[in-house]
Amino acid sequence: MTTPSALQRPGGVPLSRRLAARLVLLPAVALALLPPRRIRVVLGVLRRGAGPATVAQAQEARDALCAASLHCAGPKGCLPRSLGAALLCRLGGTWPTWCTGVRVVPPFTAHAWIEADGRPVGEGVPEGYFARLVSVGPLPRPTDR
Repeated sequence: MTTPSALQRPGGVPLSRRLAARLVLLPAVALALLPPRRIRVVLGVLRRGAGPATVAQAQEARDALCAASLHCAGPKGCLPRSLGAALLCRLGGTWPTWCTGVRVVPPFTAHAWIEADGRPVGEGVPEGYFARLVSVGPLPRPTDR
């Protein structure tokens, strides 16, 4: 999966955040080896009990992954980067919308990313640039009755 991604590793990410990103990196890489259906099932279980992530929380998690891993910062690291960012958000009690899909303008490429408030986080592309094929968003909160 390739598309525009983190061209530079972000600076200024605290050591504790980079260490947390390293912690979720191995599970993220292991998840990336699974078929999409299994990834969706695992993420569906992991998102339980988490609130929706804000754009700032999702961006912070994505930046931490890019700072902790050169592979995740590169153009072919979108799947482990997006999975790791979702897992890192989950450690903080929130959940972004994890997505995988394709670019809608030629040339055809597959890509994985995270969204918050309905917009891709840290991708640097306009809204509607990607078509979602699979997504795992936060569960809706039960309403008070």
